[in-house]
Amino acid sequence: MVVSRDMDIIKVENLTKEFNSFKAVDNISFDIKEGEIFGLLGPNGAGKTTTIRILTGILKPTKGSVKIDKYDIQNKPLDAKQLMGIVPETADAYPDLSAYKNLFFIGELYGLQRGNIVKKANKLLELFELKEKIHNKVKTFSKGMRQRLVLAMALMNESKILILDEPTSGLDVKSARLIKTLIKKFNQESKTILLTTHNIEDANQLCDRVAIMNYGKIVAIDSPEKLKDVIQSLSSVEVSFEKPTDIKDFKFVDITKTVKEGDKIKFYTKNPEGVLFSLVDYAKSSGNKIISLNTLKPTLEDVFVKLTENKNDNS
Repeated sequence: MVVSRDMDIIKVENLTKEFNSFKAVDNISFDIKEGEIFGLLGPNGAGKTTTIRILTGILKPTKGSVKIDKYDIQNKPLDAKQLMGIVPETADAYPDLSAYKNLFFIGELYGLQRGNIVKKANKLLELFELKEKIHNKVKTFSKGMRQRLVLAMALMNESKILILDEPTSGLDVKSARLIKTLIKKFNQESKTILLTTHNIEDANQLCDRVAIMNYGKIVAIDSPEKLKDVIQSLSSVEVSFEKPTDIKDFKFVDITKTVKEGDKIKFYTKNPEGVLFSLVDYAKSSGNKIISLNTLKPTLEDVFVKLTENKNDNS
């Protein structure tokens, strides 16, 4: 099934959530296209999880609206929730049930036919590399295995939308890699995926678009590559020399910041070409041979730090 990415499947308008005088979410608006992987990126306390809880009907907003496909989450919560498979950050399976019985129980809650439950559960256990643990109680599972099982449980109802709150947080490398691989697979099978993360590399690898949140507000929203292009001052030139150098030796113009990283020095600049020529001139005049020399575009981490540093918009 080919999905057109022109239609909004989630639409958030002027969403605000206040706890007493504190605004956890501060008048945010965004849309998610059908078939898209959309990331909410931000530091702890940015408002990501509160936003997810409103989108999934757990919390009521102070103001604003959320539409899931054609359903308003406040007015038609059951219709909206039937379209979603949800994995909250603190989700867990029932520890005294086996992996298989957890999936079977969820299938019954969704009202699936017994034969369909058995077929679906076995397929998901194999997909999530849990088939060997099919009859083991969940309380014997590692955190990574539990997270994989919880994600499998969210897929029992053939939902159009997967909402994942910090799906790889705290996991071992193998489990995190498998979950990211499966997120891509489900997206290729036409599922729309909304995930929150403070892991910038996950967002860079997975997301078609990213909204960066800070202090309850969205400070930027675009594709990872376009976000990197926005802040040209974060372009850099990275160099290593044959002999040790001191960053105080470099007095180049157009440098916004100089950072020593191991045996390399990174110069942040709006004018990479000018810095390249200056470094070549320095090498010639000092007799210090250049070992490596690279120009680098801003990373998503650079953009994230720039957009979230010391910006308390609620003050």
